[in-house]
Amino acid sequence: MSLTSALATGDLTLLPSRRDEDWRWTDLRGLIRALPPASPPGDAAHLPADPFAGLADEAVVFLNGRRLGGQDALTVAAGADRVLALRFVSQASETAHAAAWSLTLEPGARLLLLESYQGTGQGYVSDVTLDIRLGEGARLERIVVIDEAADAISISAAEVELAAHSSLAQTVLTRGAKRQRHETRMRHPGGGADLRLDGLYLLSGTAHADLTTAVTHTGLDGTTAQLTKGAVRDQARAVFQGKIVVSQGADRTDARMGHHALILSDKAEVDAKPELFIYADDVACAHGNTVGAIDEDALFYARQRGIPEAEARAMLTEAFVGEVVDRIAHEGARDAARAWVAAQSRGQA
Repeated sequence: MSLTSALATGDLTLLPSRRDEDWRWTDLRGLIRALPPASPPGDAAHLPADPFAGLADEAVVFLNGRRLGGQDALTVAAGADRVLALRFVSQASETAHAAAWSLTLEPGARLLLLESYQGTGQGYVSDVTLDIRLGEGARLERIVVIDEAADAISISAAEVELAAHSSLAQTVLTRGAKRQRHETRMRHPGGGADLRLDGLYLLSGTAHADLTTAVTHTGLDGTTAQLTKGAVRDQARAVFQGKIVVSQGADRTDARMGHHALILSDKAEVDAKPELFIYADDVACAHGNTVGAIDEDALFYARQRGIPEAEARAMLTEAFVGEVVDRIAHEGARDAARAWVAAQSRGQA
């Protein structure tokens, strides 16, 4: 069951619901009572500003599900080193659209993928599916910024396959939507392949954000490091689901997962489900999860130094999630992420 299949067939019963374990906190069937009509083409002359402006050498742009430029399937040649902006823009009101894109990195290829989701309409439904494959020794850094309209439904899902000695470093930043879910499912072969999965959410109002990941280790000597941090206020709701499976025979796997959240108001909510399934020997695996309030002592000391309370709370929130941003390797992308965090935490976006 998926939004993709429901939009393709018009069958509402194919929408995931709270009866589906992976979707119990991000119910779509109870929310979407009728599938909206297809979105119009949109106006390519009025795209919003790219959050990674000036960093990419080339771009693939989808507007209301239609590709404006670039290729539906991109292959980065062996040994090449490229920087690509992948943009999904919604200019729609009460309509629905879907897009699909695939990426292949040949052995030894390197790519910085600057991925963004932006909405300038209202009440739309957006669905994106990605297929990403890394060849042996390939390296991908994927930075994702999600800035959808507050009343939108936005679902994005990626299937990722690593190869021996390949590397994927992923960071997702989101402010949520009416229903927003970013899902990444990875097949990890071991063989010295390295995976970093990070996420960051800053939610306010009635925003809902769901960051879901699943990693399956199938071979020897694989590593996974995962860190997700976020803050929720007002009546916002965050969902974190992280699953790591170490299959039989995937010995010497090193997999570590952490999720940490701040709840900044009485009506905000965080639902977290970190999971480890280990069927192999000689592994180093751990997970941790914490949810709490802002440090009142730190807030007190900041106010004693003349910093207004609202600014002090923003500073402490930025410091709390800053660890995720600091792990971004590319300097320009890291600076763009810091600017995004500052805008969200200070209510300027």
